[in-house]
Parts: sequence; structure tokens; C-alpha cells
Amino acid sequence: MHPDYLEKVLNAQVYDVAVETPLDLAGNLSARVHNRIWLKREDMQPVFSFKLRGAYNKIASLSAEKLKRGVICASAGNHAQGVALSAAKLGCRAVIVMPTSTPGIKIEAVKRRGGEVVLHGESYDEAYAHALELEKSEKLTFVHPFDDPEVIAGQGTTALEILRQHSRHNGPIHAVFCAIGGGGLAAGVAAYIKRLRPEIKVIGVETFDADAMKQSIAKGHRVRLPQVGLFADGTAVKFVGEETFRLCKEHLDDIILVDTDAICAAIKDVFEDTRSILEPSGALAVAGAKEYARQNKLKDKNLVAVTSGANMNFDRLRFVAERAEFGEQREAVFAVTLPEKPGAYKKFLALIGKRSITEFNYRYHTASEAHVFVGVQVVDRKESLKLVDSLQKHGYPTLDLSDDEMAKNHIRHMVGGHAPAVCEQGMRELLYRFEFPERPGALMNFLTQMSAGWNISLFHYRNHGADYGRVLVGMQVPPGEMGQFREFLKNLGYAHWDESDNPVYKLFLG
Repeated sequence: MHPDYLEKVLNAQVYDVAVETPLDLAGNLSARVHNRIWLKREDMQPVFSFKLRGAYNKIASLSAEKLKRGVICASAGNHAQGVALSAAKLGCRAVIVMPTSTPGIKIEAVKRRGGEVVLHGESYDEAYAHALELEKSEKLTFVHPFDDPEVIAGQGTTALEILRQHSRHNGPIHAVFCAIGGGGLAAGVAAYIKRLRPEIKVIGVETFDADAMKQSIAKGHRVRLPQVGLFADGTAVKFVGEETFRLCKEHLDDIILVDTDAICAAIKDVFEDTRSILEPSGALAVAGAKEYARQNKLKDKNLVAVTSGANMNFDRLRFVAERAEFGEQREAVFAVTLPEKPGAYKKFLALIGKRSITEFNYRYHTASEAHVFVGVQVVDRKESLKLVDSLQKHGYPTLDLSDDEMAKNHIRHMVGGHAPAVCEQGMRELLYRFEFPERPGALMNFLTQMSAGWNISLFHYRNHGADYGRVLVGMQVPPGEMGQFREFLKNLGYAHWDESDNPVYKLFLG
């Protein structure tokens, strides 16, 4: 017998600690996308995240005996703060197991809210396993971040407020958008709305590189992802909950996928309307609402996006600002080949016209041609394509690199040289892009593992102030050792991409 979530949401205990957050119209964004975008401001909760709702409802439902013994969770993020504050409010002991790699600012935030921090393991999985051991040995109650009916019902109170707050004179709500990690928020919101207002669409939003729920619903069973992208860390979940999967499969109308650039653009959108800065996962629903409206050619509809969190690390803002223009398609980057002849440069600039050039990297290639890496401000994607077409027609071979991750993350910062001259005879330079969890010593660990006997002919690393590190590596591997090299990649354990045939590599570095 499944729980009655309408009853559970209506009876949820959240308001001893949580607040009823505003439902604000994003005026500037609404005008740009030709729909009314409403922001359900869960970033304004006391812990700057909706997670407080579910954590408190779960802990408040415990018996006096269980409260006396205390609760435990494993988390390095918003759930940890929600559990700590909720337990403190109820006079209950809270043990929070966090990976040893957790930034100090997050550890201190949990301690300030009364949580007992236990650092264990390098990953969330190791911290989670240790938390389960402590749950048994110390007879504590585990508070799951999403796969628990009480947690789901607590998150569902967000929907209760949305339906009450949205004024009918603005027209009906067309759709509500929720970020999905493990699925607790989307499950609670969808279960409540579909019981009372089934005509309202409830849309989940995931990233392309962490789409466990979308894949699970498509296949009819829960799918465990081998790895997930780390930029939207609050929703980087490999395996969704059993109960959240059931509810999302039954109630969600669709799941929209967005990329890093779209999230960065959404963070900028919300900042421009509210002067608040969301964390990447907190802006996921806004990015999803924009993409859904674009795909379905919506106009004059009411779209509600739950801005689910604002625990942003300041150092990440540089990366967000850099990528936001790509997400809004207001900047494009190109590789253009210029003939080395009088007037070619002037003609090229004339074709660019009055558009603002955001970046310009020139590199002499041969006596007959040069390659230019250029960034240009554009109105939209159509203008970008039109400019490519114009350059091509006037004899300037052009590659649009606006969707090329290697170009945007690495090449734009290191254009300037070719490597074949350094390769010994009979060797080919292999180019690989790697991503790994960022923590103290991570780069040194990566370099240690890289010392497998092959000469490194290119190495580029840039700290993006995020929870992941990105490296571009060129290696000289003898043809007879390719089997050993493939085995090395397999055992390295990091996400990696072969970029050896990437056209931008051949233009600027190959």
C-alpha cells in the first residue's frame, strides 16, 4: 500500500524551521523568453535550500525514544545543513558524516548549526557506508536525503505554497519545473500537484551528464550511472531513489536535459532579476523552463521554476561568468583560417562588422595561411550561423567552436604553438582531456599516475574554482605500446575523452 502523499503533504511539519518562500516574477527574463517565469525562491530558506523541509519533517516524525538517541546522515552539501538545523531545533543529536575532501566552509556551516561532523573516506559512497555503520553501532536513525516518504512529503510542501500563492488573474499555471538529483523534490511536488491540479504539467530537469532519472524512466527500472558530471554537484546523483523513481515515473510529464552553459546563463538570469546568486543545481529548473519554452514554442504561459539552492562557492563565479554568454548564445567562438596576403586581415574584420570581439588569438601557421581563434558577441544562435556562412562565402574557412568543450575550456587559453616537431620519429602525439574530483593534492595524484613512461608533450590545467579539475594532456606513445596505453586509461579511473582528432587541436596545436 503506497502512502497518500496529499494527506502527508497537508500534515507535514516544516514551518517550525522552514519559511514560506516568495513566488516572484522574473520580469527581465519573462520579457526575453515571452513567457511569465515565476521563481519559487527556495534559495531564501534559512539554510539557503529546500532540503530543510524534508529533513525537518522526517526528524519531527520520529518517536521520543528515537529523538533521544539521535539522527545521522551522510552529506557534504545542503542536506547536511538541513539535518543539523532541524535536529538542533528539536533538541536532538545529529551526526553528519562528510568526506574528508569536504571544503572547510561547509564543515563549519554544519558545526555552526549544531551538527557533529565525522570526516570519513574520500568519496560520498565511503562516507555513506560509514554512516550506515554508525547508525547501527550507535542506534541512530538515518535521515535519507531523498528516498523517504517523510522527506518527500516535506519537499512537497513547496507545491502547496505554489498553488496557494499563484494568483488566478495571471492566468493558469502551465508547468512547474523542479531540479532532479535523487528525485525527492520532483516526486513531492508532482505527487501533490497531480492530485489537486492534474492539468498543470510537472517537468523534471537534469543535466546531460547526470540524467539517472530520465534514463531510469525510459528503461522502466532504476539505472545506475557509472559516473556523473560534477558542475551541478547538488544533483550529481548516480542512482535515484526507489520511491522517488516510482512517483516520478507515475506523475512527471517530462524531463528536460540542459548543459553547463545553460545553467550558467540561468544563474545570470536570476542574478539580473533578483541580485541573488544561485548555485548550479539551484538554477537547474530555470534553465529547464527556458529550454522547455524554446522547444515547445510557448508564448504568454505561466512557468514556475523552483530555485532550489544558493550555496554557491565564490570561487566558481569566474567560471559561471565566463560560460553564461555561451548558455544564452550571446557569444560565439570561431576558428578562422586567413590567407597570408595583403588586405585579408582588413577584409576579415569588415565581415565581423560592428559586432564586439570578445577574444582574438592569432597564430602564424605557414607562409600561405594563418589561424585565428576569435570570440564574437552575437544576438542569438541564428546570427552566429549567419556569420559562419558569410565568412565561408568570402573565402575564409571557419569552424564554429561554440559547442566544443575543449575549445572553450582549454584552447582559448593556450593558442600559440604546434607540437609535431617535439615528437620523436615514428611516434604520434595523442591528446586526451580528463576530469577528476578537485581536492587538495588531486592534481599531484593525477600527475603521479600519469608518469607511466610516456613523454608528456602538452599539459594544460586550469583551476575553475569548482569541485572538479580539468586537464588537457598530449602524450607520445609508440605504436607498439597502444595496448598498454588503453589499459592505463582503463585503470586511471577518471572521466576522459580522446581529442586526438578534434579539428581545433589540428588547427592550433597539432
